[in-house]
Amino acid sequence: MLKLFRFLRPYCWGLFWVILILFAQSIAELYLPTLMAEVVDNGMMKGDTGYILEYGSYMLVVALASSFCAVTGSYLAARIGMGFGRDIRDNVFSRVESYSLHEFDRIGTASLITRTTNDIVQMQTLVIMGLRFMVFAPIMCVGGIIMAYSKDKQLTLILAVVLPVMMFLIAILATYIVPLFKAMQIKLDKVNLVLRENLTGIRVIRAFNRLNAENKRFETANRDLTDNAIRVNKIMAMVQPVMMVFMNLTSVAIIWFGGIRISRDMMQVGDMMAFIQYAMQVMFSIIMVTVMFVMVPRAQASATRVNEVLDMEPGIVDPPQALAAGGQGGKVEFRGVTFSYPGAELPVISNITFAANPGEVTAIIGGTGSGKSTIINLIPRFYDVDSGSVLVDGVDVRQVNQKDLRAKIGFVPQTPILFSGTVAENIRYGKLDATNEEIIYAAEVAQADEFIAGLKDGYKSVIAQGGTNLSGGQKQRLAIARALVRRPGIYILDDSFSALDFRTDARLRAALRKETAASTVIIVAQRVGTVMDADRIIVLDEGKIAGMGRHRELIDSCLVYREIVFSQLSVEETA
Repeated sequence: MLKLFRFLRPYCWGLFWVILILFAQSIAELYLPTLMAEVVDNGMMKGDTGYILEYGSYMLVVALASSFCAVTGSYLAARIGMGFGRDIRDNVFSRVESYSLHEFDRIGTASLITRTTNDIVQMQTLVIMGLRFMVFAPIMCVGGIIMAYSKDKQLTLILAVVLPVMMFLIAILATYIVPLFKAMQIKLDKVNLVLRENLTGIRVIRAFNRLNAENKRFETANRDLTDNAIRVNKIMAMVQPVMMVFMNLTSVAIIWFGGIRISRDMMQVGDMMAFIQYAMQVMFSIIMVTVMFVMVPRAQASATRVNEVLDMEPGIVDPPQALAAGGQGGKVEFRGVTFSYPGAELPVISNITFAANPGEVTAIIGGTGSGKSTIINLIPRFYDVDSGSVLVDGVDVRQVNQKDLRAKIGFVPQTPILFSGTVAENIRYGKLDATNEEIIYAAEVAQADEFIAGLKDGYKSVIAQGGTNLSGGQKQRLAIARALVRRPGIYILDDSFSALDFRTDARLRAALRKETAASTVIIVAQRVGTVMDADRIIVLDEGKIAGMGRHRELIDSCLVYREIVFSQLSVEETA
């Protein structure tokens, strides 16, 4: 957790003022019981109204000064704590943005969300409360003991007995509660995971009538978290009554022995009242520290999780001396590429060699799990190859800055991702400075202009998060328009026509061929009709190239391709 305190460096002056203000508040509150003793012993006992008014006014000024310091200190502590949380969130988000897909797979989306929100809130709360208590409480505790000792040395022996017992109880409490707080964050991850899966997969859950099963699944995760939280709160519930018992017994002991000393003229009434106040201040300080000790374990567990995110090195980084991204043509070449996912026993693709040239359409087809999407994920360097090399315009992608490499690529993923905002904003995502004319033209080429015109506000129509208010085909066409507006040298279309009807598919492919005449186009598809007109068709089978050529050539020479074709088309359609 100490590593994260480096984010407090910009707030050094604020910390200085908080400590100074809280120190002043502590001094003021330590001085109040002494003033009260003066009023009781020298004013009320002697009936001196003037003396009472004089020292009473001093007490009022000191009390107002203490209140002002308390409010100011709380305000500054809140500002520093919120700024601390903001800075960590910024750094965590930036770090996550630099991860490769491998790091995302290792931690998990649900856990990353929890770490960026709940975990940082725990640390933020600790800083705010810590600035208030961890500065104020020790001063009050030590100062209270000193002032109590100055009032009566004999009565201080009561505190010498009570305080070690309280500290021993706090140590036992910490021993039991630390593991529970660590477990709570993990269980919160599980609840977040189940909830996220249910919200994103609600259509599938309803379609398969799995509502009851998912309710039970969430109830199990929620109950697990609840039971852990109840266990923690049961332990915490014991703290206040136990501490109150100690405080009340301490007050009774002080009054008992203090009364004896007063009766023997060894102590004054005002001093005994002041001693009680100092004892209560010391006890309250111990309770404050107890509260902090309860918060620290959970914040410590959260800090460990946040540090895991910040300390994890991205598997894919830019080279120290990056080469230029090459020309504008966009030639893509695979040379003996083999790749396997982390933890896999066998490579998902093996010895892949081919070239995709500008002005050509290269199609990749194969069965499920044959490695089609893996191949195109290697081009923008979402993953690094195990052996071999992927070249763009003659330069290995590992020798180019990721930003420069991906600026040459218009990528349309298998599952089209749209963001909350307008239609125009989603298309402009591919090119931030795109004009309205460029957006409209890209939509026309992508065959999206017809359904956009039918929307209530046209290009200003709002799209829900994930594009849930659009059909699958509409989302695919907008994703293609987003890639087109960029005018890249390389177009990668990962099964981007699967939700389109055959008529729209044919029109879109014809429009794309004209628009991308000078670019390299790589299409991944399941439908033979989508790839029949490609200049080069690569047939994958179990991660290896089973055939490569044009449609007619492959029907005659590649058994795998012939089986795919005859499973989808009739003999007449094949001819």
